[in-house]
Amino acid sequence: VQLQASGGGLVQAGGSLRLSCAASGRTIGRYKMGWFRQAPGKEREFVAAIIGNLGTTLYRDSVKGRFIISRDNANNTMYLQMNSLKPEDTAVYYCAASSRWNAATVPTNYEYWGQGTLVTVSS
Repeated sequence: VQLQASGGGLVQAGGSLRLSCAASGRTIGRYKMGWFRQAPGKEREFVAAIIGNLGTTLYRDSVKGRFIISRDNANNTMYLQMNSLKPEDTAVYYCAASSRWNAATVPTNYEYWGQGTLVTVSS
């Protein structure tokens, strides 16, 4: 699976962005798909995941109610709608995919990664 993330940019606090992750090589509908982020000097952290045919979603607590993860199986693309952005959301955002049925919040449980897209939220 090849993943291409896009949609990052500079936005003021309170604004919105939508990230996209276009997949090729495999149909992602049955995969575990996730978004992670990494701020300078920090470890990569889980943001959100959408899992399998049922599309079960998971979010880290700090983005619940602000971010929405979704998937368009017809276009083989995953999205992350980010609303009410805060300066602490600033990071490089990565999309990831896995065929493994294990924890969706752990980066090492994903075998496919996109290249990352930078999100900068100004105060």
